[in-house]
Formats: sequence, C-alpha cells, structure tokens
Amino acid sequence: MFKSPMYDFGYDISDFYDVHDEYGTMEDFEELMAKAKELDIKIVLDFVPNHGSNESVWFEEALRGHEKYFDYFVWEDGVEDENGTLHPPNNWNSVFRKSAWEYREEVGKYYLHQFVIGQPDLNYRNPDVVEEMKNVIRFWLEKGVAGFRVDAISHLFEVDKELYGGKYPDEPISGQRLNDPEHYDYLTHIYTKDQDETFEMVYQWREVFEEMKEKDGLTRVMMTEAYSTPQDTMRYFGTEDREGAQMPFNFVLISDVNGDSTAAEIKYALDKFLTFKPIDKLANWVAGNHDNDRVASRFSPKLVDGINMIVLLLPGIAVTYMGEEIGMVNGYISWEDTVDPSGCNTDDPINYWKSSRDPERTPFQWSADKNAGFTTGDKPWLPVADGYEELNVEVQRMSERSHLNVYKALAELRTEATFRYGRYESVAFNSDVFAFRRWHNGEVYIIVVNFREDPHIIDFTYFENVEGHFEVILSNIQSSKNKGDLLEAQSVTIDGSESLVLKLVQ
Repeated sequence: MFKSPMYDFGYDISDFYDVHDEYGTMEDFEELMAKAKELDIKIVLDFVPNHGSNESVWFEEALRGHEKYFDYFVWEDGVEDENGTLHPPNNWNSVFRKSAWEYREEVGKYYLHQFVIGQPDLNYRNPDVVEEMKNVIRFWLEKGVAGFRVDAISHLFEVDKELYGGKYPDEPISGQRLNDPEHYDYLTHIYTKDQDETFEMVYQWREVFEEMKEKDGLTRVMMTEAYSTPQDTMRYFGTEDREGAQMPFNFVLISDVNGDSTAAEIKYALDKFLTFKPIDKLANWVAGNHDNDRVASRFSPKLVDGINMIVLLLPGIAVTYMGEEIGMVNGYISWEDTVDPSGCNTDDPINYWKSSRDPERTPFQWSADKNAGFTTGDKPWLPVADGYEELNVEVQRMSERSHLNVYKALAELRTEATFRYGRYESVAFNSDVFAFRRWHNGEVYIIVVNFREDPHIIDFTYFENVEGHFEVILSNIQSSKNKGDLLEAQSVTIDGSESLVLKLVQ
C-alpha cells in the first residue's frame, strides 16, 4: 500500500515511507491503526525489500550521477559483440520473462531487475541500503504495525561478483523450458536466489523487531515468502544463537499438491514441514495467495471446506488468503483487461491466462450488489468474478450451511486445547481418503477429507486408542451428515468429496 507507479500491483515502491494516494493518506492509515487497536486487531504490512521503483527519487538521483543513490542499485557494464552491439552483462532472466537487465543511457550501464523493468533490485552489499531498509521497518513499527509479510525474500542478494573476477557469472541451463530461453525456469538460479547473506539479513531485521519490542512490549511477527527447499526454508527461522522469522511461509499446499494429488501425496506434503522444522518452532499452513490459483479452482469447489479444515486444524498457524473462507473461484480476465506483468509479458493473447495472476486477484465478493459490493465506483481495478451474485458473504452469512459458516466454526474450534497443544498423526487410508488425529488430555478428534468422488468405508480404529463412536462436530456443505450425528468408529462411510471433523465419544 506504499506509494507506487503501479506497474506491478504496488510491488514497485517509489516511496517506502508513504501511502499510495489511491488508498488514502497517512492520516487515513493512522486512523485505521487507531480503530484496529480499539478492536484489538493487529495490522501487518507487506514489506518489499528486494527492489524499489525506477520512478523513485532514489533511482532518479542515481541516473543523475548522485553517488550515494547510484550505489543503492545493482549496475553492470554491458557486453559488446564484434559488430559493436551492446548486450546485457549475462544470461540472467527476470521472474516475469526476458532479460533481468535494463540499459540506461544516462549512466551507460545496465541495472538488475529480477522482476519487472520498473523494479530495480536494491544493492544489499551497500551498508547504506541495509540501514535505509532497517529505517523503513522502524518507521512503520513505530506507527503500531504488528509485523510484516516479507515479499520475495529469496531474491534479496545476488552472488558477490568479486568472487568471479568482478563479473556476474551466467546461470546454468536447467533443462526445463528448452524451447523458451527467455523463460525464468530456463535457468537454475544458483547466483540470484537463496544466498547465505539473505538469511543473515533476516536475522538482522529480527533484531530491529526486538529493539522495538523493548520499547513497547509488543511482539512483532515476521512472515517470509520464499519458494525454496525445506532445508532453506527452515534457515529463515534462525540459528542456535540468532532468531529469524517466526513464520517462514509453508507453501506445500500450493507448490506440491493440487486437485489431482492422491491422499498419500497430500500426507507426504503436509508431513514435510513438520519433519524439517526445528522442534521449538511453530508450523504454518498456507493454501492460497495472490500469486496462485484459488483453492476452489486448483482443487475443487467441493474441497474448499476440506482444505480449510486441514489449514485451520493442523498444529500451528493458519494463513488464509482473502476469499478462500467463502470459496471464491478464479475470475475470467480478458487479454484486454489483464494488468499483471506476469501475463502481459507473455505477449500471447491466447495463452496469457496460464501465466497471469489476475484471476486470483479479483475483488472480494461481499454481496450481490454492483461490483459485488466491493466498491461504489463504476469500475474496479479488475472485473469481478462471474457468479458473485450467488457466491458472496451476504448469501453465506444467511445460509445455514455455507463455506463462511464452516470457516467460522473452524476458527472457533482451533482455540480448543486439543488443537492448540495436541499431538498430531496422519494417514492416507487409500489413494482418496486422508485423515489426521489430534489428541490431548483424553480428547480425540479425527479430521477426514475424501479427495475424490467415490465413497469409501473407513475403519478408524486403525488409529491407536480409537474405538467406539464419533460425534460429527462439523461437515462440509455438500455432506449429508449433520452436527451431532453418531457414527461407529470401525465403519464410517465417507461420501465422495466429503470432509468431516469427528470427535471420539467412546
């Protein structure tokens, strides 16, 4: 929500210390913070440390030759071929396709942008940049912000070119996308991602968080966004003597599985984070975000409640992207209406939608009113998804069985001791049915999700100390079972796409 020319949905920040005028003023922000405090709601902001904007004062000063700001960015000489034509310094590609280098005549050099051209990477090998970004953190924390979701953290550092004779080395070809050398996945990003110095910077930011805590006693949360190996993801937590992020985002439900996955693959994915995480840290679960297809579109509308049961009742922290609680689906966005650079940069009016993130970014659906009640303006930034007239908060609030009411019930259930402190065990009963047990001080819950349309009879006495009867606590909206129904533990029929929360009553 910072000041931005909006080439990438506000992730191209021209002033890290101000609010973008489309969203209001600093006074509006302060009013929001005051009201949130009154309601005991914590506000977390998106921190985008990897890059700025090519329309920022910093970048404009760099182009004028201001030495301090020139060193805020990553510059490199081009390479001349035998015909005297200038080419980028090396083969690095942008996440959004094409070269990660852009030439500026004003200084006769290329600057690095791992994302869009309008997002020049910041140079964290410059101590001035390190201190500047710590000051950005302090500025917002002093306004009462309770922490940050840290964007694209794995890209923060590039390799130290001094280790390679003063030139940034080419990245190796990955073996993927061999017919598309401009695609990000054409290369293996060993020099531009997951560098050791990135983790050290996260630990330094945590020290800033703690410095603020000493002043006012408020614990700030840091959530890091990185699609990395489990081993690298765990490094964000910290080391034996350094604290890092409390929440290195766990994206397994996005990156590792989808609607085609078997129950065994779901179990394997969920067990991964719990296996690798330090024993004294909390797991977290993320099923959707603004960069990936919605849960209802990636899995199935019938599995919305089941995925929410998994996210909210597994041990640890639940993270919900707006709209997943009501089961929003991807919206159709025409080529003409597409604004996401990830889609636009394909230069492909037919297949652009496969790369665009706009479908999962459509306006939140409050009601059946114009623009789904999202805005009184004539036209929102993106068109509202089809079907909003039936799929919205107002309809679901008034329906006895709705995704929203299942979600509310789950949010309440997760405050119980069994889900806060209880042990966890999971099993794939067959290729379709995944279940897990949570137990604490004699209370036992079983959560079961059938990922396919075929019914199965499941013997839950497979779980140790599970025998007798279950009471149905919660069922997905398509289920024929009702709250309070009693089921025999050794023979429960799980219908197609059914999801249940069961409590052992002996």
